[in-house]
Amino acid sequence: MKIILAGYNLDSEVIEELKKNSPERQDITPETISAAYARISRDPRPVNELRAVARAEVERARRSNQNIIFKMGHHSVAEHAVFNFDLIGLSRLAIEEVEHFRLCSYTEKSQRYITLDGDYVLPEEIKQAGPEFEKLFVETIEAQNEAYRYFYGRLREHFFKKYEKQAANPKNQSILDGWAKEDARYVVSLATKGQLGLTANARNLELIIRRLAAKKNAELEELRRQLYDLAKKVAPSIILFTEASPYETEMMANVGREVERLLAVGETCRNQAGQAKPEEIELVEYSENGDELILAGLLFSAAGLSFQEALKKVKRFSQPQKLELVKKVFEQMEFYDVPPREFELAELTYDLIVSASCFAQLKRHRMITLLTQPYDPALGVTVPPSIKEIKEQKKFMEIIRKTDKTWRALKNGVGPAADYILTNAHRRRVTVKACVRELYHLSRLREDATAQWEIRRVSAGMSALAKKVFPVTARLLGGKDSYPELYKKLFGRLPKMQPPSLFFD
Repeated sequence: MKIILAGYNLDSEVIEELKKNSPERQDITPETISAAYARISRDPRPVNELRAVARAEVERARRSNQNIIFKMGHHSVAEHAVFNFDLIGLSRLAIEEVEHFRLCSYTEKSQRYITLDGDYVLPEEIKQAGPEFEKLFVETIEAQNEAYRYFYGRLREHFFKKYEKQAANPKNQSILDGWAKEDARYVVSLATKGQLGLTANARNLELIIRRLAAKKNAELEELRRQLYDLAKKVAPSIILFTEASPYETEMMANVGREVERLLAVGETCRNQAGQAKPEEIELVEYSENGDELILAGLLFSAAGLSFQEALKKVKRFSQPQKLELVKKVFEQMEFYDVPPREFELAELTYDLIVSASCFAQLKRHRMITLLTQPYDPALGVTVPPSIKEIKEQKKFMEIIRKTDKTWRALKNGVGPAADYILTNAHRRRVTVKACVRELYHLSRLREDATAQWEIRRVSAGMSALAKKVFPVTARLLGGKDSYPELYKKLFGRLPKMQPPSLFFD
């Protein structure tokens, strides 16, 4: 065996310094890796030799990439080239669009840990609509930011007083300060500036660029242009399909028109405000025999049976027998372990109504299926419990009413760009479909005591519903902090490892 580290990401400034201090060369591009790996299937030479050939013949490597991707359709070779981008000064609304792409990596500036300083994006659509719209937008943003500063101060004082004993230890003060920030942020807008690090392979970067080209939004168009220009400069042969197709620009609009025709929306739909309050967490569909599907998967993997035979046998198991089988999966599991892939055989679909603050965390779970509707002021807002504890609901709702009034005016004047003015407290409908395995990941992370309170509540609600329909395989759903007790309840003893506490010292 011979293992070679073929390459790795470098800071672009380091690369530029190396280029300055070296003779001019053309092989400083990720395209050579793609070209070399593309030859593996047809060239018997060792991979490191293929890489050397690609580096020596960059233009030939580029032609090879284009031929393999464009003519032969083997787009996977582009996945060997990886890019890192610093995305600075994007609005929270734009960041939601960027983080929609599930096979990329993101690390985002958190409004939970950083004190916001009032920076925001003034959308080009609003500037072009006229000075009256721009003035209204800016006045509302400034009112929101002033309220953020006020609530941050009040909540910081509240938490330090409420947890006076813990606050005496300086190590705990950042936790209390963070709680104040994460609840105060509910009144700031989706225009608030953020930043993130993005890592994507060339194939997924191309998809981002193409999908952004279909968005009718000036900020996203500028982001698309800059991503394309930067990537094309260093890797022109593997960023090829960058223009939005009619499928991407027109498909959903066509679906919408057909849906309207089929449902006669204008005649039959009532204003949601006049209906009963909708459920915030609802299980709407699930694999009816989910426990049995997962257990059949275990039999398939362990007993050499066909899946159909395994399922027949599982259906004859008693409930205690099913539990004993799944306990063999859980017995050596620690809080950081995930169930095996057999747990992907059962799925659950939820309807949720969540705030923008909650959605910012939910969207990070990119392996779930996540469908969204636009933010809708008719769904109301989520008010942090701490705001109620300090008896500031009135001031909070004053900001919300001002925001809603501005949103209606902007909606009539500038269209979808009105959503920039909505706050982190505003809500949207989302549909979530997750297999049991992914639900365990969501639960461990988001039900933990260190998680933000709203996503913790949503995740706990999803887990509780899952346990009702999958009483065997969903038994250990819960946050990291509760895992020892869940395990003890099942096995009569604690697991070997205890999760670390990030809470008060």
